[in-house]
Amino acid sequence: MSDKLFTPVNPNAQQCVKNVLEFLSDISGDKIVTGQHTQSMAQEELHKIEEITGKQPALLGFELLSYSPNINYSDTDPECMEEVGANYGTLRRAWEWAEKKGLITFTWHWFSPLGGRSKSFFSYNTDFDASKAVIGGTPENRALISDMDCMAGILRPFCDKGVPILWRPFHEGDGRWFWWGAKGPETVKKLYRMMYERFTNVHELNNLIWVWNSQAPECYPGDDVTDIISRDMYPEPHCHTAQEDKYFELLKITKAKKIAAIGEIGALPDVDEIHRLALGWSYFMTWSHGFVLNESNTSFEYLRKVYRSPWAVTKEGVEGVY
Repeated sequence: MSDKLFTPVNPNAQQCVKNVLEFLSDISGDKIVTGQHTQSMAQEELHKIEEITGKQPALLGFELLSYSPNINYSDTDPECMEEVGANYGTLRRAWEWAEKKGLITFTWHWFSPLGGRSKSFFSYNTDFDASKAVIGGTPENRALISDMDCMAGILRPFCDKGVPILWRPFHEGDGRWFWWGAKGPETVKKLYRMMYERFTNVHELNNLIWVWNSQAPECYPGDDVTDIISRDMYPEPHCHTAQEDKYFELLKITKAKKIAAIGEIGALPDVDEIHRLALGWSYFMTWSHGFVLNESNTSFEYLRKVYRSPWAVTKEGVEGVY
């Protein structure tokens, strides 16, 4: 990778941010960081990987949905409450992982800041208008800012302790299924830039690594607010490839040279083929539950193959990064 690729977009970024970006830049095109999403205190996914492979992923994903300030507990359903309940307290697990010097990424299925029922991060469960939220002084804007400030407070201790976070807000922003994407590209770009400005300049969360998550060029918020470009993908079960076409499609969203990543994936990628083709995927994060707990998407034999590949970076390979 080229020089300066790992320079953070935040000029006041902590050294831990610079270290992680430099590490990801250095391995891209050669090796890839293994990642796994978890969304409950039990972390069944992490333990299953250890059981099958004898190794741990280098990167763990943590879900922040239960930390949304405006969950509507009076108008919901058992499925929503089961998911929220299982997620309570998961930041304790993130702290434990940070103490072990593993890499961390956060996903926030953000319940609607104003109005909505059940899983109100889905646009069909709320009439929250994100296009009004980006206009200063509106009720939607005030609710949005209030939620951002609440989340900034939750993230603050990680900053104070110098723990780098791969922060992936407004994920899958090109889709209409979440409220942040429901009003189109211009709105999601403004939402992302608002958060970057507030978290960086107001709250001084200088431990965040800013990860954009969409392959749609019209949604890209800008090189000045993006450290890493990423996309999500769910190939057919047991279809393990280097995702070469999706890699080059992602690179088209900007002319700048950016670190690239697989934000979410179902069936594991072919890490040996990624190495052979020298593709610049820096990390992948397999989604939770059935994507790793059983063999419906990836066989346990293939899981072992990936985690034991010389081109896969597992937990012991990142312990000195920050």
